[in-house]
Amino acid sequence: MEKYNPKSIESKWQRTWEDNQQFAAHEDSKKEKFYGLVEFPYPSGEGLHVGHPLSYIAMDVICHYKRFNGKSVLYPIGFDSFGLPAENFAIKKGINPAIVTKNNIKTYTKQIKSLGFSFDWQRSLSTTDPEYYKWTQWIFIQMFKHGLAYKNKQAINWCLDCKIGLANEEVVNGVCERCGGEVVKKEKEQWMLKITEYADRLIDDLDQTDYLDKIKIQQKNWIGRSEGINIDYQVVDSDLKLTCYTTTPVNFGASFLVISPEHPLVDQLTTTGNKKQVQDYIKQSQKKADLERTMEKQEKTGVETGSFVLNHVTGEKIPVWVADFVLMTVGTGAVQGCPGHDKRDFEFAKKYNLPIKRVVVGEKGETDEITEIEKVVEKGIKSKMINSDFLDGMDFQEAMQKTMDHFEKKGWGKRTVNFKLRDWVFSRQRYWGEPIPMVYCEVCGWQPISEKELPLVLPEVEKYEPTDDGESPLSQMTDWVNTKCPKCGAQAKRETDTMPNWAGSNWYFLRYCDPKNNKELADKKKLEYWGPVDWYNGGMEHTTLHLLYSRFVYKFLYDINAVPKKCGVEPYKKRTSHGMVLGEGGVKMSKSKGNVINPDDVVKEFGADAFRLYEMFMGPFDQDIPWDTKGIVGVKRFIDKVFEIDQYLVDKEPENVTRELHKTIKKVGEDIEVMGFNTAIAQMMIFINLVIKEKQITTESLNKFLTLLAPFAPHVAEEINQNLENKESVFENIWPVFDEKLIVDLEVKIAVQVNGKVRATIVAPASSPEGIVLEIAKEDTNIIKFTKEKEIKKVIYIQDRLLNIVV
Repeated sequence: MEKYNPKSIESKWQRTWEDNQQFAAHEDSKKEKFYGLVEFPYPSGEGLHVGHPLSYIAMDVICHYKRFNGKSVLYPIGFDSFGLPAENFAIKKGINPAIVTKNNIKTYTKQIKSLGFSFDWQRSLSTTDPEYYKWTQWIFIQMFKHGLAYKNKQAINWCLDCKIGLANEEVVNGVCERCGGEVVKKEKEQWMLKITEYADRLIDDLDQTDYLDKIKIQQKNWIGRSEGINIDYQVVDSDLKLTCYTTTPVNFGASFLVISPEHPLVDQLTTTGNKKQVQDYIKQSQKKADLERTMEKQEKTGVETGSFVLNHVTGEKIPVWVADFVLMTVGTGAVQGCPGHDKRDFEFAKKYNLPIKRVVVGEKGETDEITEIEKVVEKGIKSKMINSDFLDGMDFQEAMQKTMDHFEKKGWGKRTVNFKLRDWVFSRQRYWGEPIPMVYCEVCGWQPISEKELPLVLPEVEKYEPTDDGESPLSQMTDWVNTKCPKCGAQAKRETDTMPNWAGSNWYFLRYCDPKNNKELADKKKLEYWGPVDWYNGGMEHTTLHLLYSRFVYKFLYDINAVPKKCGVEPYKKRTSHGMVLGEGGVKMSKSKGNVINPDDVVKEFGADAFRLYEMFMGPFDQDIPWDTKGIVGVKRFIDKVFEIDQYLVDKEPENVTRELHKTIKKVGEDIEVMGFNTAIAQMMIFINLVIKEKQITTESLNKFLTLLAPFAPHVAEEINQNLENKESVFENIWPVFDEKLIVDLEVKIAVQVNGKVRATIVAPASSPEGIVLEIAKEDTNIIKFTKEKEIKKVIYIQDRLLNIVV
């Protein structure tokens, strides 16, 4: 009998699918659509490792399942190809990043195609293609015209070695991710996008989505909407007032105020004797990224300004400190310290010997002094107020509202809604990114170029390094920079900053609907048919910023009617995530550890179907799972069994085989819908083992099984389907329907306990009443042994599962 040979089989079917455009998406008004989306990859020089295809395989299984159920399916792929890695390589090797990117895309395409995905390759796109980023630039121009894009001086992360601005995510442990060099804060004019105007909608519209709860929480936490009060504190011996935002005005427990190192009043608040200490501290804080400054485990540091403010409700003078855990971009850049009821404030107060007052009763009724962090009563608990004058005895939440009422009445503060979210810094002083299509005219100010001139193509430069003054390499291209004002025709200069690598990845899912359109972002009818995305899967690392930015851009396009109203206010109906594929032993894969596994090597040894099945079988999809080569060996054996199953073809199969097939149809279909891929495969293995045991299966049953297998192992399913002399592709099949009567067991195994301990397992007719099960149990030799000459006092029966005899 012919053995399974993945090399010849897989390449044959991959060519066939491509030649026949088997998985090309079509707008079919007679069919319900399904749009399945995965995060498109960045084509780095290293190529794929075994973690990358996890999401692609999962969505491939789902999309195949939807096709089998009569849906018109769009499952596209592309490349998010602007960004640092290609630029770094260009700087290091002196090779144009466009060439690097083109070569990397070829490698990625070859690797992805070798795994037999059902992507519609006719719709493939790259964010570095001028015909694509033409529309990225168009979106920016529309935002400018609608007042959402503006230029503003902003403190940015600045690498002293690279002479380049860095996003927060590019600063790791306080140093530049690119070179490991020192990072400081530097004031620079930056293009900004007013994402804050959409803050409320970005929270409220989550109610219309089917996102995982943890994803919704991430979105809400990042936006950080809160209702609180701005309190104006009078600075002692000064006309200055310091405004502090808080959601919990526990002012009877406030013993200090902290301001950000970037606070505009820091110089005026710092007394002469404290000048040098404060200035030195500010210099040190400028070397830290915002993320590092606010990390929970980061040691809290600060210095005194020498100034004091008056606590309104106690009349006490409380000191003003500068500390870098307070960010100027959050609230008002000033917070009040209530160390008895905030762990961060407690750590700070303990370190600098500041007063710690209890004003909230502990969870167990404690009213004693708070001396240890474990005793801190976090704000917001259901407890009573103490040591708080007119608030004593009130519930905490009620007391906070009463305090705000009191402060507003006295004119000490004003209620307000605040957000952690800040406008999006959208410009980078780099080469390898989309040119920002703006021109500066001394007369007219900033003007967008004519839309007829799009795309504004990224010109070639000799050197890709940033300039000594930190400007983009494009600033050296004088012929390109010098231009005319689109409005008045006077001499003007182009913007030389480029867009961040987020720019092209925020709307790519829309372009997939109509990737060759030269007249508009995408045809409205095609957007109406395919939009919104039905199911988007990707890593949890992209469910905060990428998801937030793409939702913002989509909502803007919706508002200006670039996206039809029929598509709704959210781009993705459903958003799920997957765990990480770890190296063997459970450690993260990395080049430095030498444990990165190349899928090419796995496919070469075991075949693409074994790789696909193993990635879906290795564990629960949403959990981190270590790679285990022994596991893929077991999956390969399963494929070998399936490939030889046609030797057992008969005209009539045993009833237990038919019943197990219908259980498998039910199980696999239901599990795909909930991403329970590992248990779906386990059930298919149970079925195949039964067929081998019975050595009998009909052609009809095998055809049905091949339909279940095809989403997971498409090449094997196609080959066996052809061997059965079926004229059409297995992917032309319809998903089989299970028979409810056949999935009910005729017999069940029931655990029998005596006084709560399992003593035997018996077989009984399914749905048997207690009396019949008890009689069968009494005849079992083990049960006789433990019940002989004993009185049965009680019987507990859980139908079809458990019988407990109490003697």
